[in-house]
Amino acid sequence: MTTRRVFLHVGAPKTGTTYVQDRLTRNARSLARHGVHVPTGSPLVTPALFHFRAALDLLGQDWGGAPGHAEGAWDALVRKVRKLSGTVVVSHEILAPATPAQIARAKRDLGGEGVELHVVYSARDLARQVPAAWQESIKQGRKWSYRRYLARTREGRPWFSRAFDLPTVLDRWGADLPPERVHLVTVPPRRVVAQRSDELWLRFCSALAIDPAWAPRESDRANQSLGIAETQVVRRLNRRMDRATRREASYDELIREMLAQEALVGRRSTPVLLPPDMYPWAEEQAERWISWARGSGVHVVGDLEELRPGPAPEEWRDPDRVPPKQQVNVALDALAAMTREAARRDDPEQALWRRARTHLERLRKP
Repeated sequence: MTTRRVFLHVGAPKTGTTYVQDRLTRNARSLARHGVHVPTGSPLVTPALFHFRAALDLLGQDWGGAPGHAEGAWDALVRKVRKLSGTVVVSHEILAPATPAQIARAKRDLGGEGVELHVVYSARDLARQVPAAWQESIKQGRKWSYRRYLARTREGRPWFSRAFDLPTVLDRWGADLPPERVHLVTVPPRRVVAQRSDELWLRFCSALAIDPAWAPRESDRANQSLGIAETQVVRRLNRRMDRATRREASYDELIREMLAQEALVGRRSTPVLLPPDMYPWAEEQAERWISWARGSGVHVVGDLEELRPGPAPEEWRDPDRVPPKQQVNVALDALAAMTREAARRDDPEQALWRRARTHLERLRKP
């Protein structure tokens, strides 16, 4: 007898996962009243952060925080899941390229007797996916050129390119699961989103067997992409910092969140696009993906044809060749944002002195 259904959403990166996870978080209480649970560690830790640390621990990784910050997080998540009944949703996109051994452990820990385990995977056409992943890698601290990144992606070398390969990911994660418990969600193209802004959420609701009415609170959070000038400036900034600095939690807070997610988004900058000469490769991959999905019997939510790239751009700008004047303007905006942030924060020495003075005044009181 099934007492728990676990939906494990494993990615892929840059397929609206930030938006979906934020909407799950915002509606966690409402969903719980309907027997749908998004486990978290404590009121001070969001489900997204809790699941991120758990995924890092499962994969044997340790980045995005202080050393050791993910240690024990997977076991903590498993304990939370096992205490719940009904439907449980676990979500993080870095799980997609997990090894067979790591996947086996995840299934063993989250599945078992009385548990109906499902895997959910979201996919997007490579003409949108590949450029978005490059600028995201720059936001995460990488410093490679677009040309080098594209070459390595075609070879399948970076972990996120392995996370994008739909047949590989679902062959691994779907092994030993009935195909009806493997759910493939296609990310709607812009023309569909223009008609219905929450179309991606509605597709996830269908995959997770959630009534959209159970999650009325909308999300305005999205992991927005940068343009070519903004990405180039952040990349050059990364090149000026050592690896240890780029791995610190403060980098993630200042560069990825404050600068690349806020100060430098929304500018009228040329977007990062897939080069026209790579479209035949993207179309070939899409055909392979679609053929695999149709023959696999997995549950598809959306339209498989949406995985095909649209027409190649008539004009294409090389992100590695941004005019210096454009970069200077972006750099000045970034410097202004950093200056405002520095002015907003307390001076550590002044803050320490205030705390010491307060403590002395308390000791002097009779």
